[in-house]
Amino acid sequence: MGQTLAEILDEAARGRFPETDGRTTVVAAPSARDTGAIAFTAHSVVFTDEDPEWVHTTLAALECDALAATMHPGFLTALLERTGRVTDTIDLLTVASSLPGAPGLELREVTDPVHPRVTSARRRRDGVRMWEADGGVLVLGRGVAGRWEVAVELDEDARHRGLGRALATAARHLVPPGEPLWSQQAAGNARSIRAFQAAGFRPVGSEVLLSLIRGRERSS
Repeated sequence: MGQTLAEILDEAARGRFPETDGRTTVVAAPSARDTGAIAFTAHSVVFTDEDPEWVHTTLAALECDALAATMHPGFLTALLERTGRVTDTIDLLTVASSLPGAPGLELREVTDPVHPRVTSARRRRDGVRMWEADGGVLVLGRGVAGRWEVAVELDEDARHRGLGRALATAARHLVPPGEPLWSQQAAGNARSIRAFQAAGFRPVGSEVLLSLIRGRERSS
């Protein structure tokens, strides 16, 4: 298994996962912005600049299945309090390979730097770009550990037409050849999960990201 989060993710994108040994690996946070945890099958990775001994001690103190410990509310609450961060939800982490050629969907790039969706994406990603199609948008950027990430958003009246799947598929044409493309879907958002899996995204694990409290980004 790789020694950095970027190496671990690169391996996982190619179907080479950490050993299913029930352990938790603690690696350094890849940036001041990115802290969190990923639970693969029977192996978790916590990426943080906190003391690894504190992480392992906190996990061991939980009264739960060890395989579920890194996603347990008790551990996440302790990590949030220790780091002074916030989080939204636990996501399903998915990945797909790039596709050759141009997207099979007509897209228009949005260059407005203060578009609300772009502004929101920049809190978690670098090099953000956004495209729109009739009824929806896709946002692409470099997220955790520099990985390519995509998010899709649809207008309410454009749902149930396959547009989510089409946008997710189009994003695979927009990343550099040979680069994996990652996406997160909230575990309860079955509609989004179905759309991304129909677009060829494979489940990798669960992920929780701890964000800097808004207003503290510049001082970090």
